[in-house]
Amino acid sequence: MSDAFEVLSRDHEELKRMLLELETGPAMEPGATAPQLAARKKLAEKLLAEQSRHEAVEEEYFWPAVRERLAAGDRLADEAARQEQDARAMLDRIGKLDASDPGFEKLLAAFVVAGREHIAFEETRVWPAMRMALNIHEAAELGEKLESGKPMAPARPHPGVPPEAGLLGSAGPAATGGLRGVITGRGKR
Repeated sequence: MSDAFEVLSRDHEELKRMLLELETGPAMEPGATAPQLAARKKLAEKLLAEQSRHEAVEEEYFWPAVRERLAAGDRLADEAARQEQDARAMLDRIGKLDASDPGFEKLLAAFVVAGREHIAFEETRVWPAMRMALNIHEAAELGEKLESGKPMAPARPHPGVPPEAGLLGSAGPAATGGLRGVITGRGKR
C-alpha cells in the first residue's frame, strides 16, 4: 500500500514528464507539422486531465489534512488553492485552443512555469512538515484516500468552482464533472 507521499510523488513525476515533453516538443513557431501539432494538443489534453484529477483529490483529502495537522496549514493550503485555481483557469483556456493558435503556446509556456513552481511548493514547503505530522498509518490511510478518489475526480478543469473538500465524496462524478469524462472516456490512460 502506498502512502500519501508516494501517491502524490507518482503524480508529480508524471506531470513533470509531460511538462518537459511539452516544453521541448515541436511547436507552431519553429514549424511543427500538422501531425506534430495534433500530438502536442493530445498531450496537452492528457496533461489537463491528469492535473485536474490530481488537484481534485488533493483538495478533497490532502489540503484538509494539511489544515488540520499543521500550525501553518491554513496559510499553506490557501496558497496552494490560489495556485491551483490559477492553473485551472490556464488549463481551461489551453483546452479550448487549437495547437496552431499562437495563444496556445503562450499559455502553455506560462502553465509549464506555474506547474513546476506549484510542484516545488508542495514538495519543499508542505511535504516535509506533513511527513513529520503524520505517522506511518495516517500517511498510508491518506494515500489510500487519494488513490481511491482519482476515478471519481473530474478530468476537466472547472475554473469557476472554488476548491472545496467534500465534493468528491458527497457528490460523486456527476456533480464534479467526472461523469462527462466517464461517458466520453476522456482522460483515460
